[in-house]
Amino acid sequence: MTKANETAPGFSDYLELTKPRLSLLSVITALIAFAASRPQHPLPGLLWTVLCTSLAAGGVATLNQWLERDTDARMVRTAGRPIPAGRIATGSAFVLGTLMCIVSLMVSFAMINKLTALFLLLTIFSYLGFYTPAKRWSRWSTEIGAVAGAIPPLIGWAAGAGSISALGWILFGVLFFWQVPHFMAVSWTHRKDYAAVNFPMPSVRDQTGRSSAICSLLNTVLLVAVSLLPVSLGLDSRWYAIAAAAGGAWILWRAGAFMFTANRDLAARRLFLCSIAYLPLVLGALVADRMLFF
Repeated sequence: MTKANETAPGFSDYLELTKPRLSLLSVITALIAFAASRPQHPLPGLLWTVLCTSLAAGGVATLNQWLERDTDARMVRTAGRPIPAGRIATGSAFVLGTLMCIVSLMVSFAMINKLTALFLLLTIFSYLGFYTPAKRWSRWSTEIGAVAGAIPPLIGWAAGAGSISALGWILFGVLFFWQVPHFMAVSWTHRKDYAAVNFPMPSVRDQTGRSSAICSLLNTVLLVAVSLLPVSLGLDSRWYAIAAAAGGAWILWRAGAFMFTANRDLAARRLFLCSIAYLPLVLGALVADRMLFF
């Protein structure tokens, strides 16, 4: 068990425990779905959605680090995190993460609606109950984690509309398929770390990188197809179609380069950066289109 340092942990240590950048992605995608649902009374629902999604995402990230403190301590990229570095005690992390998750569920149930609380619960349960342990034993851990990571749009849509329509499920699909090439690029870049803790990811099991590249390309093709569904179903206009097609061509190019280049390290880095830019481009265009042109 990790011992805490004599110096009391600061706010930055607790903030790091919540993985703010990853948690922010969950909050932003929930808010995009909330806005795309075009709620009748946006401001109160918006504030409660931000609060509950932030608490749930931060709580899940904290409990994830609590569960993975042993493997985090053995990987270069995670050894400096607050728990393995000894800046925060394991018990404190467990209590904080648990309280954040509980409060998010209670507030969403009381102030938003039952469906939003249900999707928050599914996010917490799927991430901690399935994805976190799957990283130790399953080659499919990325896809399992992508399910949990794709639920925030459903949280936002449920908060805004009280039910889930076709476009809400399409946003779920976009987030699901986007995560696979994004995290395949990450796992290839950090494959030595994952190999050190025996995580059976494609980047570890196949040192040529071909498996990671094939998986990335296939899921990118599906991502582009799903991203264009709103237009074919009459849920967005041609302006969104142009943005989705342009973004899709770009990320397909990068996924193809990851597949066919000899320099996979460079191609993985470029795919990672492209994926970061792709998501706000396409999702932002979808919301703007529904607000301005549709």
